[in-house]
Amino acid sequence: MKNLILEGFMGCGKSRIAKALGDDTGMKVIDTDELIEKEQKRAISGIFASDGEEAFRDMETALLRKLQNDTKNCIISLGGGMPVREENRRILKDLGTVVYLKADREVLIGRLERGVEKRPMLSGHDLEKRVEELFREGLVKMRSAMMSAGHSLAALRALSYTSLSSAYNQELSGM
Repeated sequence: MKNLILEGFMGCGKSRIAKALGDDTGMKVIDTDELIEKEQKRAISGIFASDGEEAFRDMETALLRKLQNDTKNCIISLGGGMPVREENRRILKDLGTVVYLKADREVLIGRLERGVEKRPMLSGHDLEKRVEELFREGLVKMRSAMMSAGHSLAALRALSYTSLSSAYNQELSGM
């Protein structure tokens, strides 16, 4: 059975929705950021501080390669920047059904204000300006990425896990 992969901008609710879906469906939940922190025995902010963003992105790609070989019937919550690399997009396409979770900038800013220190891409920046900058960059990259990778893309206006669960069940019944 395919995996359900949740992607989207940081703060859009990927981890929370993945956990709710896991509870609802009984499927195993994998949060890639949590898994990298566990494997590295340090927080992502520490990885960024000591090794840099490129090293962290390499860890994400290595993790995806591992998941590709032995992960089935799971809900996978991605780090916000994971789909930017072309190799990652190819692996994700093979790994399962990708769902893009969308949230308005105002909602994202409200959520992100509560944990800026845990997010190295935001730390040390004016939050609203940085989110706007990343949002613009991300929209361009994500649109291009999704189209070139051929992902199954669902832009969701209401982020209730019930509608996601229903959408995923419909996807499974069509397999």
